[in-house]
Amino acid sequence: MTAPSVAHEPDAMGSTSIRLLQLTAVLWVVWGLVHMLAGVLTMGRDTGDAVGGIADAVDQSTLDLDYPDAVGAIINQHGFNLFWIGAVTLVCAVFIWRRSMPAAFLAALVGGLADVGYFVFLDLGDHVNFVPGTVMTLFSATAIIATFVVYRTERARPAV
Repeated sequence: MTAPSVAHEPDAMGSTSIRLLQLTAVLWVVWGLVHMLAGVLTMGRDTGDAVGGIADAVDQSTLDLDYPDAVGAIINQHGFNLFWIGAVTLVCAVFIWRRSMPAAFLAALVGGLADVGYFVFLDLGDHVNFVPGTVMTLFSATAIIATFVVYRTERARPAV
């Protein structure tokens, strides 16, 4: 028994699904670029400033400490992760625009899981301001929901 699949021909998609995928692509482009920029800025700052750039609701003076080099390395690794996660979603956005459901699911997996950690540890911890971080979480959540709407809608359509 094979699993139900989405129509294989991109042209067979309904116009609503196409528009939702275009919206999804735009959301992932913005999300990806913001995260790539955040990654570069994180890697380019000293440790206290980098942490303050991420946890922007925290009083910066509480972060002005003499950090061990290992802490700086961990923050730089985080910046690198922000960059590559943003790059992956940006590349996926190109393919999503071209109606690739696997690319949409890859962006949802990579960007979505990154934002789960952000939401749990930074948003719920009240360490960040609404803009830009929480807005980016809303972008990724919207893109993920739209992806699943397209998947469910197209799965119900007969394959051509």
